[in-house]
Amino acid sequence: MTSTWPALLIFRDGRPATAADLALPALVNDGHFTTMQVRGGAVQGLELHLQRLDRAHRRLYAQPLDTGRIHDDCAAAIVASGLVDAALRITVHPGEPGPVVLVSLAPPALPGTNGLQLKAFTYVRESPEVKHVGTFPLFHYRRLARAAGADDALFVTRDGHVCEGSTWNLALWDRGQVLWPQAPALRGTREQLLQREFGRAGVPQLTRVVALDELPTLAGIACNSRGVQPLASVDGRAMQDPGALVALAAAADARIPWDSLDARAGQGPTVAATASL
Repeated sequence: MTSTWPALLIFRDGRPATAADLALPALVNDGHFTTMQVRGGAVQGLELHLQRLDRAHRRLYAQPLDTGRIHDDCAAAIVASGLVDAALRITVHPGEPGPVVLVSLAPPALPGTNGLQLKAFTYVRESPEVKHVGTFPLFHYRRLARAAGADDALFVTRDGHVCEGSTWNLALWDRGQVLWPQAPALRGTREQLLQREFGRAGVPQLTRVVALDELPTLAGIACNSRGVQPLASVDGRAMQDPGALVALAAAADARIPWDSLDARAGQGPTVAATASL
């Protein structure tokens, strides 16, 4: 396999997708997806990603999903591409006689290292329990945040309860324990992996309602499939030093196993990745 990166690649059933394969997904905004980082032909939390897809498909279309087939499609795409590292997205659309499964490969990515400056918006995503393809509001609010001089958007309820970021969850640190905001949000695979590893390490954790006005008294990190990134401020108000939480997350990440997509693939990162959350 090679580490040289070509253009964006999209596969259907293990073969390069055609224009006909992509026509309906491009024109009809109906489906769900998951995104993971591949390093050395392996990913972290593969089972959680497959469970997410099956759960979403049952929720949207009242049908189970053949996750074994999806695993095979991912392996076939990696082998066919000749790549070992990538950002891999699995998108599932309804179809006849069965669902249309597209596997896309983009350059590998890492989270940024700078502290994120956030701007809060009152917004709760539609059907937050599903990672669906209706992502316009997420990027719209991110654009508005950047136009206002911030880095990204933070979503809160009408009551001012913290939900999630544009494409990430957040973990908060308060006097020696990790706080997870309790509010409508997409529950991410990285969030679940961190919760599991923190639990195994005996790190105190609490899930509760977190008010937006509390954030300046807390430290925090953003987390998604790319990893974690420190939070610096919200609405121009500085948050606390996240160093302790960043260190705990790094130690947890080092313990998370890598699940091979294909028996011929190795494990672990092999090339430099793009830094951005």
